[in-house]
Amino acid sequence: MNPYTWVWQYAKKSRAAILFASALILINSAAIIVVPLLGGMIVDQVILQGHIARLTPMLVTMVAVTAARVVVRYAYQILFEQMGQNALYDIRHDLFVKLQSLDFDFFNTVRTGDIMARLTGDTDAIRHMLSWVSYTVIENVLWFAAAIIVMSTISWPLMLALVVVTPVIGVLTIKMSSQAHPVFFEIRQSFARLNAMVEENISGNRVVKAFAREAFEIDKFAKLNEDYKQRNMDSAGISRRYLPPLDFLASLLQVLVLLIGGAFVISGRMTLGDLVTFNGFLWMLNQPMRMSGWLINDIQRFSASTVKIRQMLAAKPAIPTGASAQRPAIHGAVTFDHVSFAYADDPDTKVLEDVSFDVQPGQTLGILGETGSGKSTLMNLIARFYDATGGTVSIDGKDIRDWAVRDLRAQITIVMQDLFLFSDTIGDNISYGNHGAKPTFIREMAQVADANDFIAAMPDGYDTVVGERGVGLSGGQKQRISLTRALVNDPKILILDDTTSALDMETEAAIQQRLRTVTQDKTVFIIATRISSLRHADQIIVLNHGRIIERGTHESLLAQHGAYAAAYDRQLGAVTEEGSEH
Repeated sequence: MNPYTWVWQYAKKSRAAILFASALILINSAAIIVVPLLGGMIVDQVILQGHIARLTPMLVTMVAVTAARVVVRYAYQILFEQMGQNALYDIRHDLFVKLQSLDFDFFNTVRTGDIMARLTGDTDAIRHMLSWVSYTVIENVLWFAAAIIVMSTISWPLMLALVVVTPVIGVLTIKMSSQAHPVFFEIRQSFARLNAMVEENISGNRVVKAFAREAFEIDKFAKLNEDYKQRNMDSAGISRRYLPPLDFLASLLQVLVLLIGGAFVISGRMTLGDLVTFNGFLWMLNQPMRMSGWLINDIQRFSASTVKIRQMLAAKPAIPTGASAQRPAIHGAVTFDHVSFAYADDPDTKVLEDVSFDVQPGQTLGILGETGSGKSTLMNLIARFYDATGGTVSIDGKDIRDWAVRDLRAQITIVMQDLFLFSDTIGDNISYGNHGAKPTFIREMAQVADANDFIAAMPDGYDTVVGERGVGLSGGQKQRISLTRALVNDPKILILDDTTSALDMETEAAIQQRLRTVTQDKTVFIIATRISSLRHADQIIVLNHGRIIERGTHESLLAQHGAYAAAYDRQLGAVTEEGSEH
């Protein structure tokens, strides 16, 4: 599908407005003919022949037609702008809907800045094409055609002398178009890289300042900025190569009219009024020739932008995010049956290998392991952010791939390691997954997470607006707000990924005790590096390089004198040979 067919899918909703605007363009183009014709008539009939009485009606007609043209042109410009904005709205909406459907694999490989470039710069190039370039092309084609027809009726030999120049202009325009397309594509790519770098730098500004790397970031930006500038200079080089000859040829027409037309007037083959009329139509040839280069640039920019946008719209999620008509309730039984997993971009490296366990509704499973052992990946499989590459993950005895994804995720909540809070009120952040939650329930869950007191002490309490990503809050505060948000969602399966790592052990112990009270009917997974977070779990598994190396209760694992007991010894005290605690 070419770019024009594709963009018509969005523009065709305004087809009635487009047809009406096109009719107005025809009226405007027809009206343009009147003024030059009247100008020639004034020269011949009023000035040369002395019919003074005809001057006033002709002048009134010229003024009236010009005023009507201004109104008509303004009307179709507004209509095309509305059409462009409506299409742009739908394109951005489709892009955002597509983003919501794409899974982790897409966001692992495409940078945020690149996505933002597509949603801003690329979409605006499309709007420019629909709202301005489209009617400008139509105008110039109609003006050029009208000029040739009318000027041929006045003096076809003079018209023929001018048209001889047009094939040269056509050749230059085609060459310019072929060279401009790859350059504009590179401009869009470079802009995306620059946008990505700036977005990343803004998000990580605290890290930059903490390491005093401002100079390094400025240098990195300067290189990308230079690349973007150079790409635009390449585009300017093409314009410099072709636009001056196009302007020269367009200007040459004026010289030809004066030379050849003047000779025709002297020889009596044309009247002076005809020459004035002919000269009045000349801009209708000049303007399209002058504009051709600029329009080609805009069209190529549009074409390059549609490539990036269509690539995103064509992206397919590995896991379709559908939902059933009536959401079936899950009970929370989770089974891993010889599960293995490797990421798509590195299929030979297994993050999980031959993992098997079974958790019943209402039970708590603790997961311990070193960094990179596969703990978080295992939890991502439960929420079906990824599909296992081997074995089977089941919920309530049913293969997870047979569940509608949204049905699952609506009843599974993960408090992730990478905490994220929206730039919104604390109350809206907490009720994000359950907007119908009552304030009393929100405060009750906040008390469980030990968050209610510090939230209430804030200037506006639960109506306090937090900064982007929760800036201004401590790590422990963000963890407790995130935990409250998960509890308010009231899921059947609750996954806590190192949720209390930023808290002191006394606060953590109090939260863990309250959690056991409110999660008795939920299946809970606790990923932690602290033994204190896991010791009360119904069962605990220890992961190492994606494999389960130990499993059991806190007491039985201590008795094994293995990796779990060693971690306990490092963190909380010594373990006797019999497994008793000191």
